[in-house]
Amino acid sequence: MPELPEVETTRAGISPHIQGHTLQKVIVRDARLRWPVPSDLASKVVGRPLRQVVRRGKYLLFEFDHGVIIGHLGMTGSMRIVSHDEPPAYHDHVDLVFSKITLRYRDPRRFGCILWQDNPVMAHPLLASLGPEPLSDEFDKAHLLQACKGKKQAIKSFIMDGKQVVGVGNIYANEALFMAGIHPHRQAGRISAARLGLLVAACKEVLSAAIKQGGTTLRDFVDSEGKPGYFKQQLQVYGRSGQACVTCDQPLTESRLGQRSTVYCKRCQR
Repeated sequence: MPELPEVETTRAGISPHIQGHTLQKVIVRDARLRWPVPSDLASKVVGRPLRQVVRRGKYLLFEFDHGVIIGHLGMTGSMRIVSHDEPPAYHDHVDLVFSKITLRYRDPRRFGCILWQDNPVMAHPLLASLGPEPLSDEFDKAHLLQACKGKKQAIKSFIMDGKQVVGVGNIYANEALFMAGIHPHRQAGRISAARLGLLVAACKEVLSAAIKQGGTTLRDFVDSEGKPGYFKQQLQVYGRSGQACVTCDQPLTESRLGQRSTVYCKRCQR
């Protein structure tokens, strides 16, 4: 599933081509996404200038004066800039057509979404309860310490909860916990303030590094130009079960936590 760095890579790739331009047409070939594409979407946005594209967690918000198109890539989705005459493929479900280019949404498994929200935007149920952005100043040691206080939930599951902090998905939670030396199964409320500070710094570092590399391509993700992300080459634990720890050479351990693959080093993480 595309995580925060992949979504940010997509945002950065498509924004320069469409911001400030007027939307000419909306083409919906298959409205059956995770939630149906609104039947009146075209009437809401055609003829309106797109002010900007921003990211909130793993959501892309296409901002107009009166509201936003909310986009989510789901598990296998992508948004690409294509020419008007490029024929759509089987899984190309929605086009946003501007004067010179088309923004094309592809989603083989149809777990993503294209929705509309009138102002105020953050009143939408998908956005209203989201926690702070991990790369913002709001996400700091004090915030995480207060949020973790008294919590028995495993720290990996905790930092993947979008109500606590948005966008720290499975890949980057594994990597940040290894970087901070924290066992993923440790109870969130039993971690010291100093170590939580290390975890905050690790989350910021690993997400920033992944964004610079264009995200992580494991199977399906490609950016707005159809190119893969290259952070996979820098992964230290995720996807490396049984291989040697890069720090101590002990074989890495894999377990299931919240139905997600969790890889860690028993010696380096406690």
